[in-house]
Amino acid sequence: MVTKSWLYDATIYIYALSLLFYFSDFVGPNRSAKRMGTGLLSFVWILQTVYLVVNLVWHDRSTAFSMFETLFMLSWLLVTVSLVVNRFFRIELFVFIVNVIGFTVLALNFFSNPKVSPTLASWNINDEVLFIHISFSLASYVAFVVAAVFSGMYLFLHRQLKEKKWTKLMQRLPSLDKTDYYSFVSVVIGTPLLLFGMSLGVVWISLQHDLTLFFDPKVINSWFVLLAYIFYLFQRLLLKTPGYKLALWNLAAFFIMALNFVFANFYSSFHQWS
Repeated sequence: MVTKSWLYDATIYIYALSLLFYFSDFVGPNRSAKRMGTGLLSFVWILQTVYLVVNLVWHDRSTAFSMFETLFMLSWLLVTVSLVVNRFFRIELFVFIVNVIGFTVLALNFFSNPKVSPTLASWNINDEVLFIHISFSLASYVAFVVAAVFSGMYLFLHRQLKEKKWTKLMQRLPSLDKTDYYSFVSVVIGTPLLLFGMSLGVVWISLQHDLTLFFDPKVINSWFVLLAYIFYLFQRLLLKTPGYKLALWNLAAFFIMALNFVFANFYSSFHQWS
C-alpha cells in the first residue's frame, strides 16, 4: 500500500511539473519548455492508462464502476483530450486550463480514497494532502521572494540611473533588463505552483466536509495573492507595462502575500503555526 501511495504521489508531482512547463511556454513561447511539458504529460497519461487497463481487467463485471474509477476515467479523458488538442490545434491556454481541472480531479480522487492511504498508523491521507499542499505553497513563496528581491534591485538601479549616480555597487548588480527578466521568470514559476497548492488546499477542505473553511481569512487572501500575480503577468504580457511600474506592482503583490503570515497566526482558524 505504501508503494501505491508513492506511485500516486509521483503521478501528482509529475503532473504538476508538466503544467509548470506548459505555463512557462504559455506566458513566453518556449519550445524546450513545451516539449518537456508534453513529455511529462504523456508520461502521466501512460501511468494513468496502465493503471486504468489493469483496473478494467480485474474489475468485477457484475458491479458498476465505483466513484474512484469514474473520476479516474474523467481525469484520464481530460489528459487525453488535452494531448490531442496540443498535437493538432496548439491552443496552449486551453491545454493548461483543462489540465488544471484534470489535476484537481485526480488529486481529489486519489486522496479521498481510503485505499490510497499509507499503512503507517501516525500518517493519514489528509496529512499527505497537506504535505503536498504545503510543499507547493512553500515553493511558490520562495519564487515570489526571489521575484521581490529582483524587483527591489530594479527599483534601486532605476533610481540611481535616473539621478545619474554611479557607484561600485551598481557595477556588481545585473542590468535593468536582466533584473526585470529574472523577476518575471520567478513569477512564472511561482504562480502555477501557488495554483497547484491552492488546488490541493481545496481538496483538503473538501475532505474535511466543512465548507466554512473556504471563507477562512487566509484562504480568501490566498486568492488575492494569486490574482495579484496573474495581474502582474497580464500587465507584462498584454499591456506591456513599463518595468518600473511592474516592479512596484510585484512588490505590492509580495506585500499581499506577506499578509498571509499575519492571517495565519492571528485570524485563520486552521493555518495557525504558533
